[in-house]
Amino acid sequence: MAKIDIDKSKNEDHMKLLISRMQHRLDKIMLGGGANKIEKEHKQGKMAARERIEYLIDKGSYFFELGAFAGYEMYEEYGGCPAAGVIAGIGYVSGRQCVIVANDATVKAGAWFPITGKKNLRAQEIAMENRLPIIYLVDSAGVFLPMQDEIFPDKEHFGRIFRNNARMSGMGIPQIAAIMGSCVAGGAYLPIMSDEALIVEGAGSIFLAGPYLVKAAIGEDVDKETLGGARTQSEISGVTDYRMPDDQTCLDTIRSLIDKIGQFPKAGFDRVEPRPPMENPEEMLGFFPHEGNKPYKTEEILRRLVDDSKLTYYKHGYGKTILCAYARIDGWAVGIVANNREVVKNAKGEMQFGGVIYSDSADKAARFIMNCNQKKIPLVFLHDVTGFMVGTRSEHGGIIKDGAKMVNAVANSTVPKFSIVMGNSYGAGNYAMCGKAYDPRLIVAWPTAKIAVMGGEQAAKVLLQIQVAAMKAKGQKLGESEQEKLLQEITERYDNQTTPYYAAARLWVDAIINPLETRRIISLGIEAANNGIVEPFNPGVIQT
Repeated sequence: MAKIDIDKSKNEDHMKLLISRMQHRLDKIMLGGGANKIEKEHKQGKMAARERIEYLIDKGSYFFELGAFAGYEMYEEYGGCPAAGVIAGIGYVSGRQCVIVANDATVKAGAWFPITGKKNLRAQEIAMENRLPIIYLVDSAGVFLPMQDEIFPDKEHFGRIFRNNARMSGMGIPQIAAIMGSCVAGGAYLPIMSDEALIVEGAGSIFLAGPYLVKAAIGEDVDKETLGGARTQSEISGVTDYRMPDDQTCLDTIRSLIDKIGQFPKAGFDRVEPRPPMENPEEMLGFFPHEGNKPYKTEEILRRLVDDSKLTYYKHGYGKTILCAYARIDGWAVGIVANNREVVKNAKGEMQFGGVIYSDSADKAARFIMNCNQKKIPLVFLHDVTGFMVGTRSEHGGIIKDGAKMVNAVANSTVPKFSIVMGNSYGAGNYAMCGKAYDPRLIVAWPTAKIAVMGGEQAAKVLLQIQVAAMKAKGQKLGESEQEKLLQEITERYDNQTTPYYAAARLWVDAIINPLETRRIISLGIEAANNGIVEPFNPGVIQT
């Protein structure tokens, strides 16, 4: 193996800078529509969305926020949409893991943008996969009308929310909704399709059409309270189940309701007493290179991630550009599939590039994934992959066949899968390592992550060649300096689209995290998955 020079101090400084930048952006996002609008909520006797969640969850417990960067730098023409106008995540309520979804009324009155719908659907998906109770804290003006065509009619749009309400009810997954502000039009179905609905007096209202629309449609003059306030919907229509005097009482009542819910049978994933890594986890920051194309020892990252720093490697001397190992994370048994970033030498004496998937690596990983399914062991994928090996030798060796074998094993895997995008996640390598399209229970990114069909430098050169060829076909010609300028423009645009923020804004990943949070998030995810069901594993037809 080639000698690896690691500047741990520079790597650590770079990672801490990225973490600080991430936190600064998060701090701004958490203000929602701004301090003035939060104060306006308080004057109306309401808690802000994040305050409601903080009050609801068990004191001192961990809340894993999903999609905090959803909508980041999107919809600027409408003033932006911080966190997609809705806060979602997994938290502990009365000692029980729950999915919590809270509309943020400080962001366009909690109106639904296209990304808001996508985020709500992702929260419901997590509840359904893991059979977790879901709590909706409703305070929304409904669909954002200027973009209604991008959120209303399609399969994965607004209506899918209510379809999921019905499906979860059929699956026996508890749903509790609290109407703590506006709840209008189609959005009114969400709380009423839940198992139980609460409404806060003076703040909550629910109706299919508000006073203005009622006036326009049938000429009737009516105020909001009479039409669909707490008294109307609790005592006259019987639409809601609990009439609450204020936010605090409402949230206390939800805690009491969750406290009485029975348990599903557990999936049976193995867990022992958790033990911290023997190696200092903070050293991970120093081992991950500040330059994304530099080799490093992935094993050193793993030793700072798993309990007792103990790993049992599978086929360690074969297919060396992927590491497969059994280990424990916070006591949970896991199977780890990680891209090895060392430059290695195979049994034939041939050098193999780190982070590239070769035929032998894909073959090994596919077998390991099948073994984990056989033994009911959750899978953890750690991405830093530039793709599959290309060229004549690889094609003659059947790289497509071996790559398909790995993709097949990932796609048909029924044990829960968790993806951590540490660095590069390019092309088919993203698919083979359980990218978003392959249904990881959770997928998170480090601030160093890059997700794209290929690396920026290669992609920019390909795009430049295409553009130059198109101009040449029209009889136009670019000089060398003009080509360099165009290449720089293409590179900058493409690189911006590969950042973790671009991915998180579109919910290609659930969160951008501090690498030191990796253990806790994997553990939380497996705990949630242990409420779910593991179907029998059937890989279908796999070429050998």
